[in-house]
Amino acid sequence: MVFGTHSEPTAVWAERAASIRQRQMRSESDGHLGAAAFPGLAVREAVRRGSFRPLLQTVTNRYRPSVDEFLADARRIRQRSGWDESFVERRVARIRAVDGGFELDGDGPFAHVLVATGHPGLARIPGTVHAYEPHEYASRVAIVGAGMAAATEWLNALAAGSEVVSIRRREPLRRPLNLPREYFSKRGLHGFHALPPAQRAVVLHELSTPSYPPGAEWDEPIRRAMEDGRLRVVARASDNAETMTWAEQVIAATGFRAGFAEDALLADLVASHGLSTHDRWILLAPDSTVPALTDAARTLALAGVAGQWAFPAGDTIAGAKYAARGFLRRVCRTR
Repeated sequence: MVFGTHSEPTAVWAERAASIRQRQMRSESDGHLGAAAFPGLAVREAVRRGSFRPLLQTVTNRYRPSVDEFLADARRIRQRSGWDESFVERRVARIRAVDGGFELDGDGPFAHVLVATGHPGLARIPGTVHAYEPHEYASRVAIVGAGMAAATEWLNALAAGSEVVSIRRREPLRRPLNLPREYFSKRGLHGFHALPPAQRAVVLHELSTPSYPPGAEWDEPIRRAMEDGRLRVVARASDNAETMTWAEQVIAATGFRAGFAEDALLADLVASHGLSTHDRWILLAPDSTVPALTDAARTLALAGVAGQWAFPAGDTIAGAKYAARGFLRRVCRTR
């Protein structure tokens, strides 16, 4: 049984992607929702187009599926997975450990529960429009932020004919994926899991530094706009007030609120069960389960951004699969 607020599982993500006019995924061929890695999206596109190019791009880690390709594949998976028959539209406000498993708002018990509540909300700035909400572009636009959404919005606003000021505290990193590739491997995860809590939290904070991919498709329009004076960067706080006055529109490409305390369900779970935490994370076992509430007969696991203590890229498709596979191993073991 699946409890959730949206019967279409990609609805929230699709709206945010559409708001920033995102056309390409940041993930690679295996960045799809199917349980098995093969066939990936590159294989499907190669067959559909009758071209080996997607497969060759995959070999060199240069394949990026389109948003439309990803969403079409998600619809196919939804139809054959039994999602619609399992889905119950309902927001769960409380999880309680009881004999035999867990009660969800008093219903249950359920022996095994996977919590995948997503980001706890947008990180808003008063008086601005958030990048992940539908919007157009004024003639003078200030964009706050330095990650993938911000970089996409620079190009969107420039393409719309706007003058753009980028307001950011630091220069963004340039990397193809959300995180360095090592954190998607068993070896990299083994080293991460071996870190003591304080050091692991430091690593997670460092990995949250804004970034966007390298490549001429980003660099060339940005270079031309800066040479033409249509794009400039403001990094000093003293310049922000002047920029805000100049701008006809301020777009907050500031991502999401962070930490379990920002999620009402998770905050209540921690408080009611005295769960171990460090900084803004709930401490998890390497398989994404909550140790204090998981044993031979029951399982409570966290997926998505809440599961970063086990998988640093928890808020990616790879992170969702990592948590889901660990959860499935637990469920099968207790049957």
